[in-house]
Amino acid sequence: MNNFVPTKEDIQLIVNQIKYLTTDPICIMEVCGTHTMCIFKHGIRSLLPDNLELLSGPGCPVCVTPQSDLDRFILASRQKNVIIASFGDLFRVPANHSTLLNERSKGHDIRVVYSPMDALILAQENPKQTVIFLAVGFETTSPAVAATIIMAQSQNIKNFCILSAHRRVIPALELLMQHPETRIDGFLLPGHVSTIIGETAYAHIPSQYGTGGVIAGFEAFDILYAIHCLILQHKASKPSIENAYPRAVHKQGNVKAKAIMKQVFTITDAIWRGIGTIANSGLVLKNQYASFDANNRFDLEIDEAVDPKGCQCGEILMGLIKPSECRLFGKTCTPQHPVGPCMVSSEGTCAAYYRYFINQIQ
Repeated sequence: MNNFVPTKEDIQLIVNQIKYLTTDPICIMEVCGTHTMCIFKHGIRSLLPDNLELLSGPGCPVCVTPQSDLDRFILASRQKNVIIASFGDLFRVPANHSTLLNERSKGHDIRVVYSPMDALILAQENPKQTVIFLAVGFETTSPAVAATIIMAQSQNIKNFCILSAHRRVIPALELLMQHPETRIDGFLLPGHVSTIIGETAYAHIPSQYGTGGVIAGFEAFDILYAIHCLILQHKASKPSIENAYPRAVHKQGNVKAKAIMKQVFTITDAIWRGIGTIANSGLVLKNQYASFDANNRFDLEIDEAVDPKGCQCGEILMGLIKPSECRLFGKTCTPQHPVGPCMVSSEGTCAAYYRYFINQIQ
């Protein structure tokens, strides 16, 4: 797979193999939000047999960010002499009473950045203001945040801090497999996260939970090949972890990135939107880096956060329902007027369904 460039004939061949092998119903969850968008973009669902179901999982970092964190982001934006630095996906996600976009329209200084290092440069350029970076993401982005914290400390940049909403993927998968309503026969494992944590991070899953997984890339053939592998596992009743993305993912992952994460962050329990608290699924700054935690610099205590009435993002993220089964989908919740984050993020399942399926659903 490293140097293989598939042709249309190769794609048709793998599709034919999938159809031939799928004699029994099988349900596969794509964990990663980018996979969800790629599956829609390439029209992969239309190529698969009817008894093969694809479910979207909790792999969109903005979507799993709980209402409490969103409310805290809004409160942080209202502090004096503060610049909020954020990825663009967060701007339109509704907190309880506002959005970052609304707060910017009121005159609060909220800016889009493309990396945490951009936020650190912003702090260097604005020494009289404190820059708060909204650190949202899985293991894909947390090493870059950790490296930025280390640099800020080494350069004695004191007007930079973060609000960590980082989450870890594997504890969420473990929770899904223990849920009584779970009907997942295999996981399409996230390519980006796996470049950091590596193939071995998933090694315990087949033996402990009886569910296999295949790490996949993001081209059509990558995804179809991974699905093919999962079908073979299912038919043989031999769940395992396979790496179908060896050009980017190594057995041990990115050792240096993991070491930087471990140096800066400590693992903690964390709340996931609509799911609840998942043990050991969050990352917070260690004591030696506590001065870079915005919670220690500002009063960011919030009222009890309440998810929007009727929003079923939690059930969607767990693969228990499809977006079209949410009573708000395409009615009161649209990309123009989103109720929940799954309709906002570029990796959100609801946004993908709305973009590609809304005409078929209505």
